Amino acid sequence: MTNMNTFVALCAVGAEKILGNEIKHLGYTLAGNAPGRVVFSGDDNAMYRANFCLRTSDRVYLQMAKYKASDFDSLFDGCYKINWQDYFKKDVRVVVDKVRIYKSKLNSEHSIQGMILKAIYKKLGDKWNMSSLPETGNKIDVRVYIDQDEASILLDTSGEALHKRGYRTDGGIAPLRETTAAVLLQELMWKRKTPLHDPFCGSGTIAIEAALYAYNVAPGLGRRFAYENLAIYNQQRAIEIKKEEASKIRTDVECRITGSDIDPAAVERAKLNAEHACVMAGRALHLVDIAAHVKRPDFIVSDYSELEAPYETGLLLCNPPYGERIGDLEEAETLYGNMKSIFTDFKGWDIGVITSQKSFQKCIGKPASKVKSLKAGNLDTVLYIYSQIKRGR
Repeated sequence: MTNMNTFVALCAVGAEKILGNEIKHLGYTLAGNAPGRVVFSGDDNAMYRANFCLRTSDRVYLQMAKYKASDFDSLFDGCYKINWQDYFKKDVRVVVDKVRIYKSKLNSEHSIQGMILKAIYKKLGDKWNMSSLPETGNKIDVRVYIDQDEASILLDTSGEALHKRGYRTDGGIAPLRETTAAVLLQELMWKRKTPLHDPFCGSGTIAIEAALYAYNVAPGLGRRFAYENLAIYNQQRAIEIKKEEASKIRTDVECRITGSDIDPAAVERAKLNAEHACVMAGRALHLVDIAAHVKRPDFIVSDYSELEAPYETGLLLCNPPYGERIGDLEEAETLYGNMKSIFTDFKGWDIGVITSQKSFQKCIGKPASKVKSLKAGNLDTVLYIYSQIKRGR
């Protein structure tokens, strides 16, 4: 008999619909969402597959319980009822890493944190007949959401955030998150047959994520996950699913994915990161005895103003300096003003630009066809989309 579980996947605020579509594509059932998170149900395999495959999720949690908690007694009791002993090893070190509260009677994060930890350790001590736990083993994170007096207790199955695919050794000064790059590609409905260029490629994230998507490489195939430290971890099943996903990699598709940057060091970084990503894909293919390889995106040193569209149509997608971590606002606004040349240099191409500066449209002197807000990390960013490809009805 298959167990059905509830999972909560986190994402950038504004990317919930895109993540929901990804989850449905994996064959799982959506069960609601809130800003920055999507709830879904799936079988035991979903824990492995979601972590391997989701491109736009930052983290995947297993929902352990959801119950009314308007006071500390009910918060403790609901958490104590969970069979924590089935999920943890006896040397586990439990950390309640974050508490999120919305319109609830309980409003002290620190006190909630302490009460949840107390309930978990009391349950484990009672079940294992131990007065104290050694806590010498791996750290496991638990997260708590209390939303209008309803508590959700979540167990982290990912470990390091999922944007850390494992291919980027050096992101440079202000790298775009891999998950954000994946969101941008979905937001612009990019297809693998469409030429793609990033004129501010930095560490190469947009082009590399495009390549992983185009060749159908699951982004988590080259890294480890927190579920490997849980008592419920089935190594044989995880390897089977990894092999299933590796067998879906396409190496027979034609893609024209490129990037450029004025900084030679950035281009070298992008090339190295792309090499790592493609080696990761190659290792996954070896798991299923396929000797093919994934083609690396091409990167060149060039100022954006010296570029010309190499094809009649395509997608230009970029993350130019915001003036927050690189340069200043005045420099960024001067750059945005000069960037209007891309509309003539890439005539007939769709253009997507992500920035945290609200003055972008004014500086570039052209209203966007579509504007989409995204909050990734602590930055409130906006994606400006300019549709220039003539599409038939």
